[in-house]
Amino acid sequence: MTGIKIIPLMEKIGAEVAGLDIRDTMSDAQSKIVRNALANHGVIYLRGQKLEPEMQVRFTRVFGEPAINHNAKKFGINGSPEIYRISNIVENGKPIGTARAGTEWHSDMCYAMRPAKATMLHARKVPQLNGFALGDTSFANTAAAWDALPVTLKRKISNLRVIYDFTRRKRGAKPSKDAIQQYPPVSHPLVRSHPITGRKSLYVSGESAGIEGKSEEEGRILIEALASHVVHPAFVYRHSWSEGDIVVWDNCTCQHKAEVDYDLPLERLMWRTTVKGSIPK
Repeated sequence: MTGIKIIPLMEKIGAEVAGLDIRDTMSDAQSKIVRNALANHGVIYLRGQKLEPEMQVRFTRVFGEPAINHNAKKFGINGSPEIYRISNIVENGKPIGTARAGTEWHSDMCYAMRPAKATMLHARKVPQLNGFALGDTSFANTAAAWDALPVTLKRKISNLRVIYDFTRRKRGAKPSKDAIQQYPPVSHPLVRSHPITGRKSLYVSGESAGIEGKSEEEGRILIEALASHVVHPAFVYRHSWSEGDIVVWDNCTCQHKAEVDYDLPLERLMWRTTVKGSIPK
């Protein structure tokens, strides 16, 4: 017996993993249950996990090989370069993390030849106002969005490829020269197949730069229509954070978006790890 319970959060997306303390080394059976939960639900979360950096890295390895994010050079944690901080906290006049990351709907590292397989956030500090948590994260199920499309539209778009350009991401800060060289423009299938479940999903968002074989205007119209469809409320789960929460999401079947409804002196600190992925198919 593993003692793990998988509790669905919504019909289309999300599940809580209960009965698991990831400070302890997990058995193969426990690891398999958690991986399957992520593949089937797109987003999983665990409550009350007070982790040291090496514990988060170890849990990340349950899902695959941790990646070193380009932000880790500036905002990483000593001894655990796989982790980097997302935070609005300033110490000694310098930010300790990326302050306003991911405020638009997106899939992590979609601009890379091998996008991230999964991403994990560990809530260290959660801003609160009058007892209510701020800084939620919303998740959209791109597989459910594909399932809901008309058959005629599915046929029309099933073989298209979408272009991603690191320099055209909707971010406040300009990318570094090193990052631009590391991530040249790339194209991926607009309709991806999940490597474990085989389920199809829409791999398109407002950060998509164009569609191969389409004019700029045609591509923009299609991207906007599909991106809007993906984030329909029926496909979305919004997570309200508590300190100690661990949330893991699958970047093939999910997009996400940070809600920035707080500012200093309210402080927010997340530890992020990312799992290396493969070339989308």
